[in-house]
Amino acid sequence: MNLPFSPAEVSKRLLSWYGREGRTLPWRENRDPYRIWLSEIMLQQTTVTAVIPYYERFLQRLPTIESLAAASLDDVISLWAGLGYYSRARNLHRAARQIVSEQGSFPDTLEGLLALPGIGRSTAGAILSIAFDTPAPILDGNVRRVLVRLFAWQEDPRSSRAEKQLWQWAEVLTPDEHSHDYAQAIMDLGATVCVPRTPLCESCPLRELCQAFKQDCATLLPVARKQVKLPIRRQVALLVKCSGDYLIRQRPTEGFLGGLWEFPVVEVSPEQNHRQSAEFLLADLGLTGDVCEADAVRHAYSHFKLELTVFSVEIETKTSVAEAGEYTWYSEDAMKRLPLHGAHKKVYSK
Repeated sequence: MNLPFSPAEVSKRLLSWYGREGRTLPWRENRDPYRIWLSEIMLQQTTVTAVIPYYERFLQRLPTIESLAAASLDDVISLWAGLGYYSRARNLHRAARQIVSEQGSFPDTLEGLLALPGIGRSTAGAILSIAFDTPAPILDGNVRRVLVRLFAWQEDPRSSRAEKQLWQWAEVLTPDEHSHDYAQAIMDLGATVCVPRTPLCESCPLRELCQAFKQDCATLLPVARKQVKLPIRRQVALLVKCSGDYLIRQRPTEGFLGGLWEFPVVEVSPEQNHRQSAEFLLADLGLTGDVCEADAVRHAYSHFKLELTVFSVEIETKTSVAEAGEYTWYSEDAMKRLPLHGAHKKVYSK
């Protein structure tokens, strides 16, 4: 493969810069693969600033892979609540149980890591490099951006052609030695210097090698992808209250927002009368009362936007709650300990 610079020069410059500028992060305190794995999963689609308090709280409660495997999924989801992308938490729990029951120790090979739920090639590479100091390429969002600019890749950075080429570059640049530091160095460079909109080229240790800098196009790369307009879904939620308690249910553990909690809710169309939908929902629960409009909430998920109209109703007795199926009464104190999903957390806070 013809390169415009030496891979050894890239790693030399990166490692020297990392020795001076590398970030101090809680998961860098040791090379425990459990902690590194946890941080890598949490950092998917989530910023370092947002992750740190969750990471520290998670480890206080579940400090080892054995304690994670022994925990209930409800406990794991509760600790994860607020980080989003809850399939990550379910896969983390499933993988911990798989490791403890089938392997007994954390896998230290690419094949062993890829066999675990929720671990793809880049996450596996990060764990191998950082925890085991084994040379393995990574291609997370930060590294992808660094490589796109370093080689001045002018095409869609997420196309199949780009994917193949970027992995080849990631592999050839990964040094045989100091893999642990190199992996963290290139991720740090993308996170702190080679940032999305205004890269700090004057501070970059790879500036003299960077093809985008030479071509004066660093701010134009990566090429912006066409924005996909997200569909809008509409729902009506009902806050049913009796003697200070609320009616609430837990969603199925598998699927979208699995294991999180929510108030009674129903899908509606733009043409439907929302108050009438709320009254029908209350009747379906086997309850009666005066429905009052409370508020409106908007919430964005990765693949759709939600417009949620909220109604409230106070009922006198809980005698007919048995007809409400999977719904249960919870006190306000108990509600504070339940992991509500994002839209319904907004409902409750309002």
